[in-house]
Amino acid sequence: MRVIKPSQIALFLLFIALATAGAIATTALLLGRLPLGDFRGLALFLSTIVFFYAYSILVYRLFLRATPLQSGEIALGSGQEFVYHVYILFYLIVFYPVMRSGLAPAPLMRLFYLALGTRLGRNTYCQGIIHDPPFIRIGANSTVGQSALLIPHVIEGNRLAHYPITIGDKVTIGAHSVVLSDVTIEDGAIVAAGAVVPKGSRIGSQEIWGGIPARRLL
Repeated sequence: MRVIKPSQIALFLLFIALATAGAIATTALLLGRLPLGDFRGLALFLSTIVFFYAYSILVYRLFLRATPLQSGEIALGSGQEFVYHVYILFYLIVFYPVMRSGLAPAPLMRLFYLALGTRLGRNTYCQGIIHDPPFIRIGANSTVGQSALLIPHVIEGNRLAHYPITIGDKVTIGAHSVVLSDVTIEDGAIVAAGAVVPKGSRIGSQEIWGGIPARRLL
């Protein structure tokens, strides 16, 4: 695990300060003069939280648009490492708690993952956790089951990299399964519940994989 430097923390805190200021100002502008009665404090608090996440996502997306995080190996001390550490602070502190909570229904999580950069086809939903959404593409009519993990990053000692995960149409990723980096799953395939798909695996159309490590069953 590489050390996050003070300059990277400072930039992240600046982004969070901007999101917080935007959330407070927007809440005051839209709700400040409304007669909210006994629930005024709660309404203002919840509104600020919602706007905070909206502005955080906006700042995060603008940051990645200006300094894109590329797939592949991330060299020690490189510009990509700087981008990655600011990026990972957003996830560890702001976004990951939402993913882990399990409180939001699947349709809202779909919108959340789309906002973070995941490419999801029509009628595709995730009830698990998508790590590194910009490196995930899932086709139409696919399902990621409860507590499944899609993990396109590689963190092994001092090694750090991202390799995309590509999932086709009408794919089922079973509950509590794990799909690691650089995996391709073609249309109609099934990954059984609890399976661990190793890095670099290629799952063909209509195939069924299961086990630890996962292998083709049918």
